[in-house]
Amino acid sequence: MDFSLVQSIGPGSGAATIAVRIETLIATGRLRPGERLPAVRSLAAELGVSPATVAAGYRSLRDRGLVRPDGRHGTVVAHQPPLRVRPARPLPPGVRDLASGNPDPALLPPLGPVFARISPAHKLYGGPAILPQLAEIARAGFAADGITGDIAVAGGALDGIERLLQAELRPGDRVGVEDPSWPRIGDLVTAIGLRAEPIEVDQTGLLPDRLAAALQAGARAVIATPRGQNPTGAAIDAQRAADIQQVLSGHPRVLVIEDDYIADVAGAPYAALHGRSDRWAVIRSVSKVLGPDLRLATVAADPLTTSRVAGRQLLGAGWVSHLLQQTVATLRSDAAASALVARAKREYATRRAALVAALAERGITAHGRSGLGVWIPAEEETAIVQALAERGWAVSPGERYRYHSAPGLRVTTATLQPAEARRLAGEIAAVVRGQATTYAG
Repeated sequence: MDFSLVQSIGPGSGAATIAVRIETLIATGRLRPGERLPAVRSLAAELGVSPATVAAGYRSLRDRGLVRPDGRHGTVVAHQPPLRVRPARPLPPGVRDLASGNPDPALLPPLGPVFARISPAHKLYGGPAILPQLAEIARAGFAADGITGDIAVAGGALDGIERLLQAELRPGDRVGVEDPSWPRIGDLVTAIGLRAEPIEVDQTGLLPDRLAAALQAGARAVIATPRGQNPTGAAIDAQRAADIQQVLSGHPRVLVIEDDYIADVAGAPYAALHGRSDRWAVIRSVSKVLGPDLRLATVAADPLTTSRVAGRQLLGAGWVSHLLQQTVATLRSDAAASALVARAKREYATRRAALVAALAERGITAHGRSGLGVWIPAEEETAIVQALAERGWAVSPGERYRYHSAPGLRVTTATLQPAEARRLAGEIAAVVRGQATTYAG
C-alpha cells in the first residue's frame, strides 16, 4: 500500500474505529481486493493498542465479508466485499477478454421486438406477485426435468440464493459450498454472516464423502451446481446424483439449493440432488441465456421453503417487476428466441470442446464438460495468467475460486472461436513449458 495505514486509522484507536477506518479505505479504493493487511501483532504495536483490539477489529470486518483469512498470507481484502467499490481496471487495448464470464452477445435474442409486445399497463399493489404466464412456463420447464414444487421468482440466481439462505439460516450457521466455486457464492455467504464449509468437486460434481464430512461438521444448507459448474465445468451424472441423494437422506432437514443457473445452454442433462430431501430449491436464471441485464430467476421449491421466500420478498422489494417478467415470458414463448437458445447450446459445446482438444494435442489436461468455460489445472497459476496477459489473453487465476483445491486457470470460451482456441492453446503450452523450464533450472 502506498499510504500509512497507522495514520489512516489513528494511534490508540479501538476495535470499532479500526474496522470503520479500514472499511472506508476499502470503499474508497485505497485498499484494493486481494491486498494484504498487516499482521495483528505488527499493527497493534504500531497503533499502541493490544493485539486483542486489532484482532477484534479484523474479526468484525471478516464477519461482514470485507476481509478474509488467506492462510500463511494472513488477512486480505475480500475479492468482492459488500461495498460499492471502484470498478476493475479496463483491459489494455488488444487484450482478448476470456475472464469476464459473459455469454456471447451474438447468441442472445434481440430485445427491441419484445419490448414492443409487452403490455404497458401499470401493476398496482395487491395483485399477484408472479405473472401467471411466466409461472406456467417455469412450471412446465421444471416438470420436463421431473421437478415438481411451488414456484417463486427472484431477481437473479444470487438473489434467489440469498433469499433462501436468509429465510432458513441464522448468522454463524455453516453452508456447504463447492470447492472450487464461483467467488460470489462464498462472498455472499460470508457477507450475510454465515460460514462457508468447502466441499471438493471433481468432474461429476460434489464428492459424496466430502459432502458427508461437511454435513457432519454441521452444515445446515448445501449449495451445488448440477451442471455448468463454475469454474470447472463439472456436470453431475445420474450415478453421482444418486450417491449425493443417499448422503443427504441422512440429513433431511438440510436445505439443498441447486444452482442450475445455466440450465438451457449448459450442454449436459439435469440430474436432481434433492430427491430425498424435505427442504430444497432449484434455481434457474435467464442471465446467461437471454441476457445479463434480465435480472430474473425462477425457483421451484418445497411448499414451506417457497412460502418463506415469497413472504420475505413481500416485506422487501415486494415482487420482481412485471415488465421484466413479461419480457422473459415473451422470449420464452417465442419460436425464434427458442431456436437461438438451442443454437447457443450447440455453439458453446463446440467452443469448449475445441479448446480442450487443442490443449490435449499439446499435452495439457483441461476440463469442460459443460457451461461457458474450461478449467486448466496449473500449479503456477498467477505467473501463467500474467504471462498470457502479456501475450494478449486475459484469463482468470484459480485463486479467486479456490478454498483448498488445487490451482488452475479458468478460461471463458463463450466467444472463443475454434481458430482462436488453437492459437490460445499454443500460447498456453508455450507459457507452461517456459514455467517448467524456469522452475527446473
